[in-house]
Amino acid sequence: MLEDDGKIITPEVAEEDRLDYFIHKDGMTFAGTHLIIDLWGGEGFNDPELIEASLVKAIDAAGATLLHFHIHAFEPDGLSGVAVLAESHVSFHSWPERGYMALDIFMCGRADPYKAVKVLQDAFRPETLHLNEIKRGIVS
Repeated sequence: MLEDDGKIITPEVAEEDRLDYFIHKDGMTFAGTHLIIDLWGGEGFNDPELIEASLVKAIDAAGATLLHFHIHAFEPDGLSGVAVLAESHVSFHSWPERGYMALDIFMCGRADPYKAVKVLQDAFRPETLHLNEIKRGIVS
């Protein structure tokens, strides 16, 4: 149940009356899908232009709306960044000296974070990709 100005709102009412981007799928109501992705043995993990272009392409493929993108470079290597979306966010941190990049892709509404995965595979060509899914904000 959700509370709105002191009254209880059932998921059905939330779906009809609220524009909060909650997802109603397979008999569940939840805030969004959060993918935790580990890339090992890939390419371009210290290339900010490649990473930004690839993540923007992945965001577009997922049907999400980019609001802001920021990358920070560490010395001597490694990058961290975040893309703020209307539908939540994409964040990453890379350890190029270890051949590793960690990504979080959290999207709500109609955006589909799974559509971003193929773009990441094509861009970074990892030897190994580990993916975990968390459904966030499940309404019981």
